[in-house]
Order: sequence, then structure tokens, then C-alpha cells
Amino acid sequence: MLAKGNGRPELCVLNLLRITRGEVPYERIKGRDGALVDNPSGPALTAAVADAEWLIETYEPRMQTDSIDIDGTLSQLGDFCITGHLKRREED
Repeated sequence: MLAKGNGRPELCVLNLLRITRGEVPYERIKGRDGALVDNPSGPALTAAVADAEWLIETYEPRMQTDSIDIDGTLSQLGDFCITGHLKRREED
């Protein structure tokens, strides 16, 4: 996978945010909570942001989360957009 560019931290974060929790065998907590995906408004919106931040911090330690925004304006149509402001962590 690394030879095809899949080892880049930015791509790994993108792939993490595309996974719904429960999809990965032997790693059932990896991915976003499906209940929050289906309801991106109000308190669930805040919980979805916290869930995405936790996911990135837990599974992609090479990246640091500055902020994550979820635009739920299209949620009536079943669609929303996650925008993350990330940067690579400094190597020690």
C-alpha cells in the first residue's frame, strides 16, 4: 500500500473518516459512529465533531487536529460535509 501513496497521513485521515464504526473486523471501534452520521444537527453535530477528533487522534498520531467543522446544511437531503483543519505533528 505504501508504494501506491496510501501511507501519506492526509490520505489515512481521509480513509478513517470514510469508515463507519463496525465495518473493520477485529477493530470494531475504528470509524465514525453511524448514529451521528445519520443525524448531523444540534447536539449530534457537536458529538460528531468530537467523535471525528477522537478518531484522528487515536488512529493517526502523525496528524494534529486544529479544528473540524461539519456543514449540515444539506442534511435534509441526507448529505453533509466534514472539513478538517489538520497539520502534521512535529517529529521528536
